[in-house]
Amino acid sequence: MTPAVGTSEQRGTPQSLLRVASDLIIGDSMATPANEQVARPEVVAVLSARRPTTMSTLLEIKSSVLRQVQVCPSFRRRTEEEPASSSTEVQEPAAGAWKPGDGVEFFAQMRLILKKVESRQGLPCPEVLLRSSSPAPTEPVDPSRGLRALTQEEVEMLYEEALYTVLYRAGTMGPDQVDDQGALLSYLQQVFGTSPEQHAEAMERVKKAKAPTYALKVSVMRAKNLLAKDPNGFSDPYCMLGILPASGTLREPGPHKEQRFSFRKGSKRGGPLPAKCIQVTEVKSSTLNPVWKEHFLFEIEDVSTDQLHLDIWDHDDDVSLVEACRKLNEVIGLKGMSRYFKQIVKSARTNGTAGPTEDHTDDFLGCLNIPIREVPVAGEDRWFKLEPRSSASRVQGDCQLVLKLITTQRDTSMSQRGRSGFLSYLLLLSRLLQFEHQAEEPNSSSWRGELSGPAATVLCLHGAQSNLSALQLAVLHWQVSSRHHQTRTLDYGYLLGLLEDMQAHWEEAASLPQEQEEGLADSFSAFSEFGLRLLRQLRDYFPATNSTAVYRLELLLNIIKIDFFTLTFRQLERLVAEEVWVLTEELSPKMTLEVASGLFELYLTLADIQCFWSSIPGRDSRSLALAGIHAPFLPAVKLWLQVLRDQARWRLQGAVDVDTLEPMDSSSKHSSSAATASLCFSHIQELWARLAWPDPAQAQGLGTQLSQDLCEAALFYTELLRKKVDTQPGAAGEAVSEPLCVVLNDVELLRKAAGQALRGLAWPEGAPGLEGVLPRPLLSCMQALDEDLQREARTVTAHLTSKMVGDIRKYVQHISLSPDSIQNEEAMAPLLKYLDEKLALLNASLVKENLSRVLEALWELLLQAILQALGANRDVSADFYGRFHFTLEALVNFFHAEGQGLPLESLRDGSYKRLEEELRLHQCSTRECIEQYYLDKLKQRSLEHNRFGRLSVRCHYEAAEQRLVVEVLHAADLLPLDANGLSDPFVIVELGPPHLFPLVRSQRTQVKSRTLHPVYDELFYFSVPAEACRRRGACVLFTVMDHDWLSTNDFAGEAALGLGSIGGVARPQVGGSARAGQPVTLHLRRPRAQVRSALRMLEGRNNKEAQEFVKRLKELEKYMEADP
Repeated sequence: MTPAVGTSEQRGTPQSLLRVASDLIIGDSMATPANEQVARPEVVAVLSARRPTTMSTLLEIKSSVLRQVQVCPSFRRRTEEEPASSSTEVQEPAAGAWKPGDGVEFFAQMRLILKKVESRQGLPCPEVLLRSSSPAPTEPVDPSRGLRALTQEEVEMLYEEALYTVLYRAGTMGPDQVDDQGALLSYLQQVFGTSPEQHAEAMERVKKAKAPTYALKVSVMRAKNLLAKDPNGFSDPYCMLGILPASGTLREPGPHKEQRFSFRKGSKRGGPLPAKCIQVTEVKSSTLNPVWKEHFLFEIEDVSTDQLHLDIWDHDDDVSLVEACRKLNEVIGLKGMSRYFKQIVKSARTNGTAGPTEDHTDDFLGCLNIPIREVPVAGEDRWFKLEPRSSASRVQGDCQLVLKLITTQRDTSMSQRGRSGFLSYLLLLSRLLQFEHQAEEPNSSSWRGELSGPAATVLCLHGAQSNLSALQLAVLHWQVSSRHHQTRTLDYGYLLGLLEDMQAHWEEAASLPQEQEEGLADSFSAFSEFGLRLLRQLRDYFPATNSTAVYRLELLLNIIKIDFFTLTFRQLERLVAEEVWVLTEELSPKMTLEVASGLFELYLTLADIQCFWSSIPGRDSRSLALAGIHAPFLPAVKLWLQVLRDQARWRLQGAVDVDTLEPMDSSSKHSSSAATASLCFSHIQELWARLAWPDPAQAQGLGTQLSQDLCEAALFYTELLRKKVDTQPGAAGEAVSEPLCVVLNDVELLRKAAGQALRGLAWPEGAPGLEGVLPRPLLSCMQALDEDLQREARTVTAHLTSKMVGDIRKYVQHISLSPDSIQNEEAMAPLLKYLDEKLALLNASLVKENLSRVLEALWELLLQAILQALGANRDVSADFYGRFHFTLEALVNFFHAEGQGLPLESLRDGSYKRLEEELRLHQCSTRECIEQYYLDKLKQRSLEHNRFGRLSVRCHYEAAEQRLVVEVLHAADLLPLDANGLSDPFVIVELGPPHLFPLVRSQRTQVKSRTLHPVYDELFYFSVPAEACRRRGACVLFTVMDHDWLSTNDFAGEAALGLGSIGGVARPQVGGSARAGQPVTLHLRRPRAQVRSALRMLEGRNNKEAQEFVKRLKELEKYMEADP
């Protein structure tokens, strides 16, 4: 329940939005000529009002706002007319002066446009900051808008009502309440301004009046942690409760009075239940934490001595509790409550006669005894700990009760004349509020309704005795305070808090009576009308330059639920849209560079307005009048972006021309032109973000073209740098060129800046779920530019390191020529010293990314230099290769630099593997090299399994015969090596290495003509010891050849199978025949580099064993074709 005077659901309007709304009202972009007619026929109806004056009120507000727009000069224009405030302000260059070669001026103009955008989103204007602590203007009040003035008779009746409330108070006073009756009576005498004689007469009348009838409202809410009395581990609890008089006996009912009982939640009662009735709740089955939420009313005869007694029982039989309770209230003559309610229940079941104890009796779970005098005046909602009925009882758990002590009959004049407690409270609160507010400063508008202790106590007593609910109290405080505010200003935060409190209770309680709801609606309408009258004079009472007044306006708008900001914003942006449409129609035929520049800046302003609206939470979904305004600006934007492309090139050209290829300062490692290029790209990215073109298709076209222009500008800049550095004279003998280092840093800075700018050029693609994903054209452009700039960086790196090639080769040759008597550290010391000096210079001149590039290039140069040195020295001692192996590992540690340099993974990859393999093989004996040759064949894996085909074989070792059995089964998918598209394949089977099997000769299968899927099923036997088969590198090699009748045979592929894993070699053959093992499918392949490296190593050796092995393999290689 809130004042339903607006359709907006927005609960609050941030103070910044209200300031922006005021800024929009006084801004020059929203101003209209003084002679323009602004009475528009349409306006959004935002009020659902009770009174017919609401719409006219809105129209008056709208007209008032528009009149202020007409007559109020622009704050921005006032600022521009003032003298220059600071020498640091960027002066606006003259429009239309962009010429080839003036890129500096163009980007200065663009930067000025972007700074204007930033200023629109900045802090409030200076005068707001200067007057932010000023008091708000005094708001008008109208004494006639308060509650109706009371007659003298009504005042006397209200005074007696207040005295009656104090004299017949019951219950316990709270710690914040005044318990002194004399103080309360004295306070009421001051409030009503009665003389001592009048006060004495009123007191005499009140004391002669009949005392009120008290009643106790009890709500049994729930219990928790009860004892389990049933075998299933639960109980079936219910409550029995009644009033226990001081005499200890239940009160007896009248002889002819009908008793009505209802134990169901929400049941209707004909009236208050008599206090003599004992009430029961429903039974909650199988639970130890029952929830009842049942409500009862008990009459109280003696507030000071009566007690509320409550028992909780576990229901164990089928006797209806309703029937038992009916019989219980028919029992007459029972005296003494010492036996508690259980004996009464037993007696009721036997119709009042004594009988034998029943087999199925209810179990006791706990009880409560609460003196009525201890119930707080304001009522209480609390958990009570259950008590035992005797020292032998065992109970546990708690029970939640809501208790409230009220009066049902009051012998006062107002009650006798039918005035409800609701109305009496309203009049009493109004009287107290007026009295309390008078104690404040005369012109105070910040009073928040803080009542004194006596006032709060009197109201609490009257509200409780009148049985007013929390919702009714909240409604009464709003009605009285909202009316009082119209006669004397209160704090709007206090009023808003009353509304929120009422809304919270409204959601929890039932509805109000119709008469009270109508009174609440009237208070809403009256306050809304009062608030709208203030808004008609918005500038007078809530100036935008006073933060205190703006904050009060914000609270007022929250109370009356007028979305004032939306009203103002939509009205003004519609006026702007109408002017813009007319302007673009006039200027479109005259599209020149100057016109395009002005329209471009205007569109950025309009885009900011739309972006600001879209960022407001809780805005309505209706589109703005500016929604389609981008269409007529498209030609101007395209022309301006073309100019931007040319001006960017001229700006980069000018920056490179004046660049000295030296670091800008000690903290940077790039030159001035790179900083200029980075700034240009940043401005382009920011400009695109401000442009925020809404049409996805047009945005894609504009964004694609702009990204291409940016990429071309970046490559154009690198080309300019290359030409610039080529003209730089190099210092004689300089191994590290500082200009090249600066250029390399410039390229890296450009790569990062261009990548960031391109990511910022993303445009909406219109498809849902693609937020954060770059459009494909933009992503392709980014990847292409990054590859081009990476290639350029590698080119510059190659130029930089090329000057060090000669020195590196010289120091590597020094290592190779050093005699064996020199230690390895001494031999490589000159190389490490040279590298340390040069890398120190490079580290000081290059950024981290470029230093890594140079290190990678130098590492590759070193590896190639060592490989060349190894190739130039044949048939040398093993110490020679050991020295280079030591050098290689030392260089790895040098370039890794304990994690500060290149990672070990990259250092030990590529050429390093080849070099390390050659050094290792050079240190091996001939037989070890031969074994390595076969090991490499076993490690080789076919990367393309179906390219050369497959061969199925089966092998096992017969220990008894000491022979190896090899069965060639079939082949598939062989290469077609004949002109007819087929082959004539056969398989050569041999064992290796030769020195392990010196007496074993190779064998071959039959030739299978014209097929690519030959089937052989041939067995071959090799008499070899099992020990030889277990040696390192022992394998069986299958070579598939294509038989040619008129020329040499063609090589089709080969495969190797290690003998160590063959059955009978690794473990003895147990049972089964020779063909019992599973076939093995081998993929054919061609020898690769790591296999041929061992062969090349053997070629360089002059011993007989190596030469014979190489000669035999050479004969086989004659038949091998190069890999396709």
